[in-house]
This record gives sequence, structure tokens and C-alpha cells, in this order.
Amino acid sequence: MKNSETLVLGGGCFWCTEAVFKNVRGVLDVESGYSNGQAQAPSYEAVCTGRTGCNEVVKLVYDAEQVSTRELLEIFFVIHDPTTLNRQGHDMGTQYRSGIYFTHDDQRNVAQALMDELIAQDAFGAPIVTEVLPLTNYFAAEDYHQDFFERNPNQGYCMAVAAPKVAKFRQTFARLAR
Repeated sequence: MKNSETLVLGGGCFWCTEAVFKNVRGVLDVESGYSNGQAQAPSYEAVCTGRTGCNEVVKLVYDAEQVSTRELLEIFFVIHDPTTLNRQGHDMGTQYRSGIYFTHDDQRNVAQALMDELIAQDAFGAPIVTEVLPLTNYFAAEDYHQDFFERNPNQGYCMAVAAPKVAKFRQTFARLAR
């Protein structure tokens, strides 16, 4: 597809982030993975130690004619807390840091402009700690992490954390929902 782009986002547990973005019109593929660390082909267990430098992320492939980079980032900033360093809710560690990992400079520029707007509006009442970096060292997560929410909607974490994020997305961004 000539207008497809790839953007990688770290917004805490990838199960939750993946669950939201699978519902976005124009997102062609969502894959949970690890990125921007030092480890080569890390395992979930290694990433959880916090020693790999890897972040739990989702790789989005999207049709830029149906959904823009800015719209994806607006969703991202609504479904996670960009003000907590290395933490999302009860999940703590560098693998849960807020991050935007771009694949070209236009994405970086859109991310920075949106963050500048949010900062000027004091949208969160606290400093934004989201890192904006080029994508490096991306590796797909193990198969059992892919489509986790879809396959396990009644699992405790999914019910308590992922489901409310999906509901918040659907309420806030109904125009972008599938």
C-alpha cells in the first residue's frame, strides 16, 4: 500500500495499547514487541528485568489516507499517562516508559508539535516525559502476547486495565473507531 506508514508507541503494557489500536480505523496491523533497547531478540522475561533497556511497544502499520499520525498520537496521549517516568498505573520499570519511536522525520515533527501544544495547554498538569526517538532494535514479542486482549477478555488484568482503555478510546474517538 503506497500510503502505509509504520509508527511504534510505548504506552505501558503492550496488551492494553494493542487492544486500543486494533480498534482504530485505518490501522492495518498492530504487533506487540520490544524496542529501543540494547538487547538483541529479547525475551519477555529479560525485558521484565529492566536490564535490556527495551520498552514494551506496539508497532502500528497504518493507512495515512484513513488515519493521520497526529490522530494516532492524540489517541496515544488519551489512553496512557505521559507524565509518569517508567510507570503506567501499577506497572513499573523502564519497559513501561512513554515513548514515540518514529520511522521518518515527519512523524517526529508531528509528535513534537502535538507535545508542544499539550505542554502549552498544561493538558496534564504535570510535565510530559514521553521520549521521542528514532525506532531502533525492534523485535516482535512472543506469539502468546499477540492479540492478548482479544483472546483473553476475561483475564483479570484485561478486565481491569485494558477494557477501560478500549472504552475510553471508543467514547473519546468514536469517529475513528472501526
